[in-house]
Amino acid sequence: MSFKKIAVFGVGLIGGSFALALKRQSAVAEVVGVGRRRETLEQAVRLGLIDRIASDVADAVNGADLILLAAPVAQTGALLEAIAPHLQPGTVMTDAGSTKSDVVAVARAVLGDKIEQFVPGHPIAGREQNGPEAALPDLYVGKKVILTPLQENPSALVENVASAWKQCGAIIHELTAQEHDAVFAAVSHLPHLLAYALVDDIAARPNAERLFQYAASGFRDFTRIAGSSPEMWRDIALANRPALLAELDAYLVQVTEMRDLLDKRDGTALEALFGRAQSARQAWIAAIEAAEQQRPYEQGGD
Repeated sequence: MSFKKIAVFGVGLIGGSFALALKRQSAVAEVVGVGRRRETLEQAVRLGLIDRIASDVADAVNGADLILLAAPVAQTGALLEAIAPHLQPGTVMTDAGSTKSDVVAVARAVLGDKIEQFVPGHPIAGREQNGPEAALPDLYVGKKVILTPLQENPSALVENVASAWKQCGAIIHELTAQEHDAVFAAVSHLPHLLAYALVDDIAARPNAERLFQYAASGFRDFTRIAGSSPEMWRDIALANRPALLAELDAYLVQVTEMRDLLDKRDGTALEALFGRAQSARQAWIAAIEAAEQQRPYEQGGD
């Protein structure tokens, strides 16, 4: 389907790439942008991510087929409160937040009877760069987008959101909000915390300059995601606190066990651990490659 008007709240990497992809596919007649900083919005216009800057929230929402919230998750409540009075029948809202249970809770509290018009989502794509200049028209090609539909959502509105992401090249999966948060605490949120912790630890040492001088590709690859937005990841960590604490506890057990093996000079056990990890990673890479051949819309997750 094509859209007459889409309103994007947050025109950085995620929102800007969404808008740019749809514009490149001629899937939308007009994209309007809303954001906290005028200079960021003006840059998005210059880069062709959006067609114009909305004069206010009412202007952005009026006549929109689809609204995307692509701001940090902590801003979701305030955005929904601003949008709700102007939300028209038939308009569908979605978000790009990396946590879902908290977003669903605040949406229910703010939207009331209009909750049926909000279809929560999370695109599994990104870069460590931020801002409109980081946006790419093919950011979502072959990438998963997780939808966590609510029981109140009409199937037609869910399909409208899915259609938009599919036209960006994404593969659609469905999970519950709780399933989503548990999964991403393990495979996304924990790795980000570990990368931030390692870089912060090295940077705080008296010989940090010398250590960074000799850090090479392994360190760069492991810590790449520590270049991501601190504001965004602060919000994600706090929003998914229970699941993330459980993952941190499990990881501490694993690290403690590895330390014990090293202390005991148990090379056999260390090699076995490394071997299991290597095999698991190879299987994961193979699964990613196979996923690129999947049909565009698949329910039930991976």
